[in-house]
Amino acid sequence: MREKFKLGFLPTRRVFFSKEESNREKALIAEKIRLLAPEIEIVGLENLNEEALLITEREALEAARRFRTAEVDAVFAPHCNFGSEGAVALAAREIGRPLLLWGPRDAAPEADGSRLRDTQCGLFATGKVLRRFGVPFTYIVNSSLDDPVFERGFLNFLAAANVVKQFRGARIGQIGTRPRDFYSVIVNESELLERFGIQTIPLDLSALVRSAKKLLADPRGAWRAEAERFRGIADFSACADGTVEQLAALKLAIDAWRNEEELAAAAIQCWDSLQEEMGICSCFVNAVLAGEGFPLACEADIHGAISSLLLQSATLTPQPTFLADLTIRHPENDNAELLWHCGPFPPELAAGERRVDRHFVLPSHAPGVCSWKLRGGDVSLIRFDGIGGEYSLFCGEGRMIDGPFNQGTYGYVEVEDWPLWEEKLVRGPYIHHIAGAYGSCATVFAEACRYLSVAFDPATPDLATIESRMRR
Repeated sequence: MREKFKLGFLPTRRVFFSKEESNREKALIAEKIRLLAPEIEIVGLENLNEEALLITEREALEAARRFRTAEVDAVFAPHCNFGSEGAVALAAREIGRPLLLWGPRDAAPEADGSRLRDTQCGLFATGKVLRRFGVPFTYIVNSSLDDPVFERGFLNFLAAANVVKQFRGARIGQIGTRPRDFYSVIVNESELLERFGIQTIPLDLSALVRSAKKLLADPRGAWRAEAERFRGIADFSACADGTVEQLAALKLAIDAWRNEEELAAAAIQCWDSLQEEMGICSCFVNAVLAGEGFPLACEADIHGAISSLLLQSATLTPQPTFLADLTIRHPENDNAELLWHCGPFPPELAAGERRVDRHFVLPSHAPGVCSWKLRGGDVSLIRFDGIGGEYSLFCGEGRMIDGPFNQGTYGYVEVEDWPLWEEKLVRGPYIHHIAGAYGSCATVFAEACRYLSVAFDPATPDLATIESRMRR
């Protein structure tokens, strides 16, 4: 169960201009964000002063202490008039969480020529001071509270901050070692821990197999109900007797380990020791777990697991992700590519029938491989990866289209400029694995990368297009 997302509400004003107008704006903003994101917890400045508005630098230190104690995941600092730029910057530096900067568009001057706010002017000042303090921040262009620019920007910021929350300090499980020839999935555990706080938690594959077999040894065990549930998800008629039960036991063994270690995602050495020890492929288990919000990457691909976790976190409600091989170009469409793998795509994303069969590539031909097609729709594809101490996040968007039948789980994605994608993927620190999810997430990752110490590397749409989406 994921913890509820907490937002620190840090409205600010300067002592000049109208006190009443600032308090009115604060109340309107608080009401709006509760309507936009009712699922989040908002931590405010109650009793900081009589107005619950940040005004002085001394108050900034107390506000930061409160927000740190409450363990907020992000901070929103709306300027209810000019704002107090020094206090905002000081508090934000001390809190150390993603920061959203915005202010409501100012009304016309009063009849006598006076003004009640000057919000935009204060935003210019705060942006500069935040830079001086070394504080990264997100900015929504000065706009009215009901403007789609604000609504879109606020929700995008929450999603980006959630990506940051799930990334920092993530615990990623690793079941077994990488396949012998897969140099491409080598990772630097020390760098992941030292730079990002990401821990890799190993589990020997033989220990997992023993756990699964122990579960199966209990004739009245929970694997019976799980096996029956599996039969309701897909057609197992092509598999040998006992396959469903072994898959159920394997899934429950992974669940137990995942819960014990408090893991966010994992990667598994899915061939070929598992086939030798249990006579099954783990593909169906990978697919079910991904659908339940626990990405289990193939071929011990730790960076693939992290990519899937990031993509899953791009909404406050986790969405199913799939980890695909970038496999072959579409035979008739030069801007389309086959997204394929042996079977780890969540059944929730399937179009048409869902079958579980034997492996058609591996020599073992063990059962457990899924066979279904991804449904149509817009998708986002990302890959977190690094080499030589430099990390980046590849990002692109496309749509699923029709193409020739494939065994395994598959779908064809059409993008704006596939040759550009291909060159970026080959030349960058990336490999043939990419994480996918339905929906448009490029704006989320463009923002999240401001806080991750990871370079944002978009294909299509490009950065200019992504940024323009947020300004209009």
